[in-house]
Amino acid sequence: MDRLRNFGFLLAETSRRYVGRFEQRAREISLTLPQCKALTRLQRNEGISQARLAELAAIDPMTMVRILDRMEADGLLERRPDPADRRARRLYLTVKAKPLLEQIWHLAELTRAETLAGISLKDREAFIGVLERIHGNLCALEGQPLPASESVVTTLAPRNTSDTGNPRTARKTRAQ
Repeated sequence: MDRLRNFGFLLAETSRRYVGRFEQRAREISLTLPQCKALTRLQRNEGISQARLAELAAIDPMTMVRILDRMEADGLLERRPDPADRRARRLYLTVKAKPLLEQIWHLAELTRAETLAGISLKDREAFIGVLERIHGNLCALEGQPLPASESVVTTLAPRNTSDTGNPRTARKTRAQ
């Protein structure tokens, strides 16, 4: 069996299980994955808009608004006026968010350690290098059309219609 044939399935299944394990840990501190993504992306991009944060975290903008409303009510972030656009707001973390972010990063570290258990440092480094190259290849292809020579055209094989041209008759004839 060609192991590469299952590459996409294995990658997706591994990602699903890794994310599931992280979500299990995040529930222990009463957070969801989208909340963790919003907080960690905001930590790296303070002062951005809600719309941009939604893009970076790959979260639907309306869902992001609800997440941010809750986090603002919990005192984890604040919305400040955008000096360049009076209709827009910029997002900033509060001091209260810092310990929560440390917990999120700790949970990520624990999940990563579990996932990579029994894998040598050399193999981990090689794996990350290959994964980064794969990611780079896919990023470079984003938005590009498929080359015509590589398009897959599926054609249906002609049915055996025997002499009558009727597939049902052909099946009956073969079965007899």
